[in-house]
Amino acid sequence: MNEKQIYFKNRKILIYGFGKSGFACFNFLKKKNICLIFDDNKKNVPDNFKKNIINIHKLLCVNFDFIVLSPGIDIKKCKISSYLKKNRSKIITELDIFAISYPNINKITITGTNGKSTTSKLLYEVIKNNKKDVRLTGNIGYPVLMEKKIKNNTIFVIEASSYQLDYSKYFRSKYSIILNLNPDHLERHGSFKNYAEAKFKLIKSQNQNDYTFIENENNFLNELIKNNNIKSKIIKINYLKNKNHFKQIDNIYFNNSSNKKNLSFVFGIAKVLKLNLKTVINTANKFKGLDYRQQIIYKSKKLIIINDSKSTSFSATAPLLESYKNIYWILGGLAKKGDKLILKKKYFSNIKAYIFGKDRNFFINTLPNQVSYKSSSTLKEIMKDLNDDIKNDCTKKVIIFSPCAASFDQFKNFEERGKFFNNFIGNMLKKYKYE
Repeated sequence: MNEKQIYFKNRKILIYGFGKSGFACFNFLKKKNICLIFDDNKKNVPDNFKKNIINIHKLLCVNFDFIVLSPGIDIKKCKISSYLKKNRSKIITELDIFAISYPNINKITITGTNGKSTTSKLLYEVIKNNKKDVRLTGNIGYPVLMEKKIKNNTIFVIEASSYQLDYSKYFRSKYSIILNLNPDHLERHGSFKNYAEAKFKLIKSQNQNDYTFIENENNFLNELIKNNNIKSKIIKINYLKNKNHFKQIDNIYFNNSSNKKNLSFVFGIAKVLKLNLKTVINTANKFKGLDYRQQIIYKSKKLIIINDSKSTSFSATAPLLESYKNIYWILGGLAKKGDKLILKKKYFSNIKAYIFGKDRNFFINTLPNQVSYKSSSTLKEIMKDLNDDIKNDCTKKVIIFSPCAASFDQFKNFEERGKFFNNFIGNMLKKYKYE
């Protein structure tokens, strides 16, 4: 009897939250278990699954063996908060189910504050171009439990958020990568310490046969490693040591420091995996990035336009502001708790800011006096202001849409916000010709 049969057979399992992750967990477990669904909003559950919904009154009377918690659930603020706190020992995640069900599959798990999706996608393409069976899963939008035809040599590249790791108990990754750490999601974790410790679980769970990759200069992580009994092999990534590799990269996407660091992690992992270096470089040169993540949507002699709608914090945007001159920076939305703009003074003289959204006063007060700005309540209005200004600017310029904020004051998600920006720019480019 394998571990999958021991843990997940004839069990009573509550699936709490029915997004992509909850849906995948339900379908994976339903054949051999009694699986019931609870969601704070019943409208999230499709009609053909409604028969499996349990109401809150019956739920409190059932003795579940496991409670599978979707990443978006905050146990401090949900409808069954008290129940979850009493039964915290039963809470598991999709990552736990996967780890228990496939204990011997090679897992490369990538977390950090910024660059997770980009690094995951780049590494996936590198491994795929090395002719290996690789799957791209996790927080990037593809639940791990939806993958089929898994073989012993299959490699999983998993993007993991702090939410996914925070509630996980059994998940272990042979290769664990923490790209960087900056204050984020403090409204959920409460403090930077709690947020960092959620990420650090990825390293603490490893054994002596596993590998950890961290930034060389990340003092906070180095201190955590020093103060804990870490068993894995620690590999510290120093992107300055990859100068010779970068000379072979001819891709504007890797012109800024954040993407150079992301690529440095890929170089480091590829070396441990014994992947072909030439293939890594060729893949990087052809890499187009992901939609709305530092995405260059227009480039001419005098104008570059970058859609970085995914940016929800200052730390995500700073490398872009350091990489260009004569910047028209569009930012705003719902500000992150505890967020700070850390940028050397010399860069501020290059920036004109266009601020929109509910928390625009927060952003106005954050910017130093030498940054000129305009402010409007909506993205549409501020884009009109920007459009009027760039028509009169004949110099080489860069438009950077990097909001440093959540999108929910005006948009459903960052993708919808990114599409809106692209559509506006598309219409603008049709109306005006830029060299």
